[in-house]
Amino acid sequence: MPYHRIADPAKIRRLMDAVLMIEGDVDLPDLLRNILAEACSLVGARYGALGVLNEERTGLDQFLTAGLSSAEEHAIGPRPTGRGVLGLLITDPQTLRLDDLRTHPDSYGFPEGHPVMTSFLGVPIRVRASDEIFGNLYLTNKIDAGAFNDEDEALAESFALAAGIAIENTRLHERVRMLSVLDDRERIGRDLHDRVVQRLFALGMGLQAAQRLSELEVMRERVSRCIDDVDATITEIRTTIFELGTQALPGGLRQGMLAMAHELTPALGFRPELSFSGAIDNTVPQPVADQLLAVLRELLTNAAKHANAHRVRVTLSVSDGVLLEVTDDGVGIPSSPPTGRHGFGLSNLRNRAKKMHGTMQVQPADGGGTTVAWRVPLSPRSRPGS
Repeated sequence: MPYHRIADPAKIRRLMDAVLMIEGDVDLPDLLRNILAEACSLVGARYGALGVLNEERTGLDQFLTAGLSSAEEHAIGPRPTGRGVLGLLITDPQTLRLDDLRTHPDSYGFPEGHPVMTSFLGVPIRVRASDEIFGNLYLTNKIDAGAFNDEDEALAESFALAAGIAIENTRLHERVRMLSVLDDRERIGRDLHDRVVQRLFALGMGLQAAQRLSELEVMRERVSRCIDDVDATITEIRTTIFELGTQALPGGLRQGMLAMAHELTPALGFRPELSFSGAIDNTVPQPVADQLLAVLRELLTNAAKHANAHRVRVTLSVSDGVLLEVTDDGVGIPSSPPTGRHGFGLSNLRNRAKKMHGTMQVQPADGGGTTVAWRVPLSPRSRPGS
């Protein structure tokens, strides 16, 4: 975490103040300008810029600056289009620290009227819940020092994370606005309130409480937990918004799981909660997707028949493998080996995983109930019959 490389508690508090603005009713450009100004101030950069990529990642949608007067802005002329070092950070989004920007081999030079810039710190804007790059944060000309240091880099990365959350949040809200959801608006409002708004409120309370802490390590731990909660909230927002658009989107594993959850809601007596992580529809091959849907149907049916549950959470994560986790708050699996259809079903799911060189684990869930984790690798041998 970037926070663990920041030594000054006062800087962490100012950083949290900037993050808390995300919860307010602030327009995205104004929010990003505040993030940029605070980044320049805390890092000690004379100049700063924040570039936001368009959703097609073909160019810059916004380019905000700090440290330039109106006359300097006018003298520089049109905003940059993404060439030189700025273009490098778009095509290869990695943190870049330079003692002298002008000596970098990809440096394109400055237009007439542009102030001379030497020391440079560039950081990609992203959120941890997604690999998508939203843009970059640029800081130049370290004041009272020849170059930026490790703490400056940690602060810049933290501000870039806050900017990424703000951009992602705005774009998700725009997608909601564009979807035709009039018939579903009551359920949407309930889902967003129960699964998202309350978590964001708790996050804000946690950050405000952290501001009152005097011990640096405790403050860092609290902020790290809050950032983890932000990631989980973004995942839930993505899931809820995807549900809104399933009528208009092409089929795939994600839509198949949502449709199955809807189908089995009457049997369960409630709607199971689904969340997704990773490039699911673009990564999971059809044979694996077919197996996953069969496994999910069996687990949800078992929960409906045997668990006496009031809540079921389904999580599908995709990275180098596929992990399906189904957790209920029911009576749990008996300590003795189960018999009958329930036991046969679990054995069948284990065999499905084994045939695809995967595993299945059944264990008690925290607070009661059962968690089933069904995992298979993503490789040619994971296909049945290979």
